[in-house]
Amino acid sequence: MSGSTPFYQKHHRHYDRGYRSKELESAVSQYQSSSSSSSYAARRSSSRATTFRLLESRLSPMPKRAKPTYLAMDKENQIIGYVVPIFRGSQEYASGFSDTEEARVKESAGYMARRNLFTSGLEMERTEQTSRKVSMRESAERISLSKRIYENEEHHKRMNKDSLMHAPEFVIKPRSHTVWEKQCVRLHCTVSGWPDPRVVWYKNNVTIDPMAHPGKYKLESSYNVHSLEINRCDFDDTAQYRVSAMNSKGELSSFASIVVKRFKGEVEEALPMPRHGLISEYGITFDTHIVDGFGVSFGREGETMSLGATVIISPNLARYQPEVQWYRDDVLLQPSKWCHMHWSGDKATLTLTHLNKEDEGLYTLRITTKSKYETYSAYVFVRDADAEVEGAPGAPLDVKCQDANKDYVIVTWKQPAVDGGSSILGYFVDRCEVGTTHWSQCNDTPIKFARFPVTGLVEGRSYTFRVRAVNKSGMSRPSRVSEAVAAMDPADRARMRGTSAPWTGQIIVTEEEPAEGVVPGKPKELEVTEATKNYVVLSWKPPGERGHEGIMYYVEKCVSGTDSWQRVNTEIPVKSPRFALFDLAEGKAYSFRVRCCNSAGVGEPSEATEATTVGDKLDIPSAPGRVVPTRNTDTSVVVSWEASRDAKELVGYYIEASIVGSNKFEPCNNKPVKGTRFICHGLVTGESYVFRVKALNAAGLSECSQESEAIEVKAAIASPTPPYGISVLECVRDSMVLAWKQPTFIGGADITGYFVDYREVINGVPGTWHEANVKSVSDRAYRVMHYKGNMVLFVPQPYVRPPHDLQVTEVRANTLVLLYKPPVYQGRDPVNGFYIDIKEADAEEEAWRGVNEKAILTNYMKIKILKEGETYVFRVRAQNKAGVGKASEPTEPVLAETKPGTTEIVVDVDDDGVISMNFACSNLTPDSKFVWSKNYEEITDDTRITVATSGGKSKATFNMLAEDDIGIYSCAVTHTDGAGSSYTLSAEGESNFIPLKTELAVELQEKGRIRFWLQAEKISANGKIEYVFNDNSLSQGEKYKMNFNKDTGVIEMIMESLLPEDEGTFTFQLQDGKATNQSSLVLIGDVFKGLQKESAFMRKEWHRKQGPHFVEYLSYEVTPECCVILKCKVGNIKKETVALWYKDGREVKGDEKLTFTEGVLKLEIAQISKKDAGVYEIVLKDDRGQDTSTLNLTEQGFRDLMNEVFSNIANSSTALKIQSTDEGIRLYSFVSYYNEALQVTWHHKDSAIAFTDRIKSGVVGEQLWLQITEPTEKDKGKYAIEFHDGKDGLKRTVELSGQGEATAKFQMAPYFLYNRARVAGGLPDVVTIQELKALNLTCNISGEPLPEVVWLKNEREIVSDGHYVMKLEAGKYASFTITTVNTADSGKYSILVKNKYGTESADFTVSVFSPDSKK
Repeated sequence: MSGSTPFYQKHHRHYDRGYRSKELESAVSQYQSSSSSSSYAARRSSSRATTFRLLESRLSPMPKRAKPTYLAMDKENQIIGYVVPIFRGSQEYASGFSDTEEARVKESAGYMARRNLFTSGLEMERTEQTSRKVSMRESAERISLSKRIYENEEHHKRMNKDSLMHAPEFVIKPRSHTVWEKQCVRLHCTVSGWPDPRVVWYKNNVTIDPMAHPGKYKLESSYNVHSLEINRCDFDDTAQYRVSAMNSKGELSSFASIVVKRFKGEVEEALPMPRHGLISEYGITFDTHIVDGFGVSFGREGETMSLGATVIISPNLARYQPEVQWYRDDVLLQPSKWCHMHWSGDKATLTLTHLNKEDEGLYTLRITTKSKYETYSAYVFVRDADAEVEGAPGAPLDVKCQDANKDYVIVTWKQPAVDGGSSILGYFVDRCEVGTTHWSQCNDTPIKFARFPVTGLVEGRSYTFRVRAVNKSGMSRPSRVSEAVAAMDPADRARMRGTSAPWTGQIIVTEEEPAEGVVPGKPKELEVTEATKNYVVLSWKPPGERGHEGIMYYVEKCVSGTDSWQRVNTEIPVKSPRFALFDLAEGKAYSFRVRCCNSAGVGEPSEATEATTVGDKLDIPSAPGRVVPTRNTDTSVVVSWEASRDAKELVGYYIEASIVGSNKFEPCNNKPVKGTRFICHGLVTGESYVFRVKALNAAGLSECSQESEAIEVKAAIASPTPPYGISVLECVRDSMVLAWKQPTFIGGADITGYFVDYREVINGVPGTWHEANVKSVSDRAYRVMHYKGNMVLFVPQPYVRPPHDLQVTEVRANTLVLLYKPPVYQGRDPVNGFYIDIKEADAEEEAWRGVNEKAILTNYMKIKILKEGETYVFRVRAQNKAGVGKASEPTEPVLAETKPGTTEIVVDVDDDGVISMNFACSNLTPDSKFVWSKNYEEITDDTRITVATSGGKSKATFNMLAEDDIGIYSCAVTHTDGAGSSYTLSAEGESNFIPLKTELAVELQEKGRIRFWLQAEKISANGKIEYVFNDNSLSQGEKYKMNFNKDTGVIEMIMESLLPEDEGTFTFQLQDGKATNQSSLVLIGDVFKGLQKESAFMRKEWHRKQGPHFVEYLSYEVTPECCVILKCKVGNIKKETVALWYKDGREVKGDEKLTFTEGVLKLEIAQISKKDAGVYEIVLKDDRGQDTSTLNLTEQGFRDLMNEVFSNIANSSTALKIQSTDEGIRLYSFVSYYNEALQVTWHHKDSAIAFTDRIKSGVVGEQLWLQITEPTEKDKGKYAIEFHDGKDGLKRTVELSGQGEATAKFQMAPYFLYNRARVAGGLPDVVTIQELKALNLTCNISGEPLPEVVWLKNEREIVSDGHYVMKLEAGKYASFTITTVNTADSGKYSILVKNKYGTESADFTVSVFSPDSKK
């Protein structure tokens, strides 16, 4: 460094170049260049001094001063606040050195060396004798220089803001907190960065929205300090919170946890205090069961789906929460905007807020306790949303970003399973900068490869991507957007995501001399990482020699066989060590090389790559091999196939299914599966399907495999569960009879037989099992012969053994049928009857009660005494002559309910009188069969009945009905949940009369349509209806619309309107085989005319309501302030609808008073009078039509309105009061509003007062008064004022007799007269004044107490303003001034004075004329 060492460095401990910042170095160099040059000796001395001081700084035990920090740290090196530094005095700078410092320096060898090198003895003596004045001047110069350097720094900052841009940085990070329940907690942090970062708070990676939880969260930001306040914490607030700061230079996050605890007193005393909201298990063993789980689910893109399951944990401990986790395809799910998780204490729920095909997969719920864990799984299928363009393909899926760098990223995706009927031409990639909503297309032409390099990104900014597929029909919907990715160097991204290194206790001092510009070297390890026919991707490593500044790259290409290198990115150098080249000729071979560049120049090129031929290097996979379907359930099939051979980078497989004969394949999965086995769900039971499979990788979809063999969808046959309820029915000598119950699960097929095994138990040791029967037995009872156990001497018993094999069928809400088999051993006498017992399932044994009082002989019984919703058990006892035997084993509990879809047997009689019974079942399985029985024994003789079954319906037809056919016929469906019904065929046979639930009736429908209808109680699908009017048959046509609902038996005929010729009798004639019936309705005279008029009115109203119309017609309302409002309610309006008001045919120009809110139109009449009488009309119209509403306010209508106004005035009147005046006594009452048409009558002693000069009445403002001059004893009595409102009216009364207040006022009238308020005089009767003049009037007033003064114009109070000025001086001079008179000031004026003893007024008239009119 040239020049002498400036003074501000001589007094500093360290003045080497490494101590300064770059800005300070620049300022210092400017300062040095501006100073005068010193001698060569001085420069040499300065250089030697610098060398020595630099050596001393390196050898000194005192390290170089580190960058000051004012942050307070805790034991874990977490920032918890700021520390205010202690102010250090400047004594050593004021005096050169402090005493101790000077002594120490003098004793050191360094001090002696500096003295010998830089100063002579005279100079050293002069320096030591420097006065305080010189030191202070140097200090002032130093301060001045510091100010200049700071101002210069700020100037450069303002001139070049880009140099200040840097990624966000947390100055203070949020701290974790542990708080009590119902307390408030606040997380805060300080963030720096430029541009100012945008801060977002997250809870468990889900964005916190204060608007979604009003009052719960509060976010604040002020001066780079950001805070999150959580109000009234509860256990749900225990979570990890993240604050994310983001600007154009990058993104940074910081984490903090909140743990909410509950007071010890609120926790069960038997268990310790919860830790982090959970109960420690302390040796407790939990049993976990997942019940009511979710099944295989189907959704569509854009929909919301919830998966849930009930979890039973025993023992049940309050507030115990297990670990609840959700997985998709064995990948743990985290809460996000796409999936929400909830635990309610006994139910776990996962909500997929917006389904996409990425959400398809196997979902697993895992409940974990310290004892064990339990899982439950089911598959979720997501179908494509309807295409916006018919024939367009489905949306791509799984869009991901890979190999992100400063200006480059590779976007990958998976092809959709649905191509819309034509092959996909390619894909378009869109990008959107985070924080904006603008999507821009990245490629101009569609690409077929499912991978695309996106270039041209702005370093430091974050982006999201989406992909769209296109075929010849159009564009697909966009895929789900990718996760946001930042365009930055991977090392920078890893550094930002990582945590800072812990404090090591060492300060490492480094020195960095500014290096001159270095031309970068050659890039290393250049290679072609990806090559397709659309683009080629290059990658390399930066050079080792590149200086201290950033480098960029130029890419060059050369056609193979030539030596002509062409620079590809001439305009914009590349910042990332990745580059994608487009617009290369397919089939040609190219070589590539890369150069580095910086401000010092362009470096040498790298080694060229080997020749690379442009074309797809990744081939489309071959078609999968043989496809084999296997039965699984009644709605699913297991499909397996051979994997594609030599498939590179295989993504997965798509499986398609087609119903045999349809030749239309539909995808079974919309997300590729990687295995070679898949369960296809959602198939139609009983249909036959063929399957095929396609493989895919980034290059595309393979050809379809060969179609599989056809397979019928039905449940696979499985082994039945073991029989249960084994009991001994009989045990004699060397044999015994065993009975058992049918297995609860029969494995999807009928049970063909049973095998009985036995073994001997000797001295408690069981032996080997042996088969008791070689051939299977079909009955659920078996006699074991040649029993070799202990011989039992059997003595025949007289009592009968219990019945066995009890079965329940035809369960309904109030009935069921119980079947049973007779005892194996009947005793000495045969069985002559059975008794049925019943009790509630949870009742005690004493609750058994009999169903039948008398024994029945049949092996079945229909029980009709059930209550819906109750659960029952049954047992049977048999009897013979010896008595009633023991009861059988009870049945399983049976719930009395009618299951959805339950149907009954329907009997049909055709035209030939042939009777048939029909039964339908919608819950069939592939192996289900209809079994018809008579008296609950299966019918095997087809000579009496012919049974025909088709699909879900079965029909039993009597070949020749005879008396032998009487009985109970039932139909049961096997392999269902007890589907069946019965019908009793009585001796009377089927009736030839069709019963009716309702007779023929008529009703009006929308548009005034006339509906004639009736309902038959029982009619078959073959029933015929004939419609007759006045003995003439009617047929279907424009006038008559007939309908016959065979399921409900409702028969109807609809007519659009009634014409005069439609008056008469309407008849419906019914015929069902040989059964007939009819019903008639007579419409004549007033009944017909009324129906016709009402139909016409409804039709007219319907047409009126198709356009804008009145829901409530025009009416009026009188407010308490006696304001009249005309209003109406309208409907079916739009923006173009216009409402026009008219009065007597003229449009009302009062738009400012027109309101149009909530479909209500209003027009206000503030002060109604006779001139407002008339006919008011409002017209509502637009392009759909118009509607009109009219209100007649003339004559009687106006009188009714005014009477309502008068009634409001009367109700607002105050009680009659008494006031003393100069002349005598005044009675008065105030009203809220006075109308000149109001009729008022004054009464004295219940008689109307005849007014004279002594007794007068009048009105002042809103005051109605009666003046009695010089009152006498005769004037005492009851006074009343009566308001007339056209009805009962209203009276206000006051008494002027007796000892009350009124009498006192009467007697003290002279005193009142003396002290009451009065106007003494001074006002003229008429004032005529020229326009633009000023008017001033003054009058005297008196009264004790001081009266209140009010000025009126035309009976309305005047408010003092700049135009009118009213004053009251000295309590007795009232003045009235009009500053500048104009013609509007003409009118009647009054002064009203009043106090507690009376009121008085004075009137005068002002007439204003203009000079021109005067001439």
